[in-house]
Amino acid sequence: MSTARVTLLGKPGCHLCDDARAVVTRVVSELAAHGAAPEIVVEEHSILDDEALLDRYAEEIPVVLINDRVHNYWRIDPERLRTALLAVGPDA
Repeated sequence: MSTARVTLLGKPGCHLCDDARAVVTRVVSELAAHGAAPEIVVEEHSILDDEALLDRYAEEIPVVLINDRVHNYWRIDPERLRTALLAVGPDA
């Protein structure tokens, strides 16, 4: 079985990051409840804790990565995230 690693990059006090976290949590929970997706692991990192992340994403948070690839930033669309997670293949 494949695994999808979803990484949310943000920072404290970011309202869009809070919105993105809620979307990720909801979509992952829905997919898990229906057994319709690969195993999904969710991680969250503050760009304030990593200078390289801060330099790269300071103006784009929140950023959602799927298996280390940028999926989207700023406003996270739940349907687009759901589709991307369902598409994670066995070689992911």
